[in-house]
Amino acid sequence: MKKRKPTIKKISVSSKQAQRHVHEFEGSTKLAEEGADRHNHRFAGVTGQAIRVGRSHVHEIDLTKTDFLNHFHNLKRIRTGPAIAVGNGKHVHFVTGQTTLNDGHVHQFKFATLIQAPLI
Repeated sequence: MKKRKPTIKKISVSSKQAQRHVHEFEGSTKLAEEGADRHNHRFAGVTGQAIRVGRSHVHEIDLTKTDFLNHFHNLKRIRTGPAIAVGNGKHVHFVTGQTTLNDGHVHQFKFATLIQAPLI
């Protein structure tokens, strides 16, 4: 029996569907719980594409599974703040929010995205 080559579908993007930029991000949550259970979580990822809002734009963050030894939290439906210029036509975004509930607690967080397209 002859093996068939897998078919590869080509995805065409119309001229009206231009890709918009994204930002990398990394951060740590604030501490939660008390005593021996007191802990935080670290996370990293890439935002969704730019969403026009007024004269600026925001990005959505949908991240699953922050790190920790025995449980995880998600960053779901988080939106960045508007663009903050940092010079040379580049910008970052400030982000605040809280994780999903797990193990009876949530974590607050604050961080800034990394600069978009840092090598260009």
